[in-house]
Amino acid sequence: QVQLVESGGGLVQPGGSLRLSCAASGSIFNIYAVGWYRQAPGKQRELVAAITSDGKTHYADSVKGRFTFSRDNAVNTVYLQMNSLKPEDTAVYYCNADTPQEAYWGQGTQVTVSS
Repeated sequence: QVQLVESGGGLVQPGGSLRLSCAASGSIFNIYAVGWYRQAPGKQRELVAAITSDGKTHYADSVKGRFTFSRDNAVNTVYLQMNSLKPEDTAVYYCNADTPQEAYWGQGTQVTVSS
């Protein structure tokens, strides 16, 4: 079992920044890929950024150059630094971790970009 807890969401004006955190606990040694997803009202959940098993980081085209995915293995936490936020970035953001047995999800954190 893997537990994921996100934090850092909130309300921000267009052009502003937020940093999301996702702390992992439990059987983290089984995790081979981690990612951030988001789901806006009325839309399907979509991939924002991921670090895959080969160690490479991938970004959705819509966030390239604005978002940065990083990890701190010492505290079992991954981060999503979001800069130059746009209203269309408004969504619930979810942390994901994949193991050979199953995929785990956090509870989600709301990000609202509005003036």
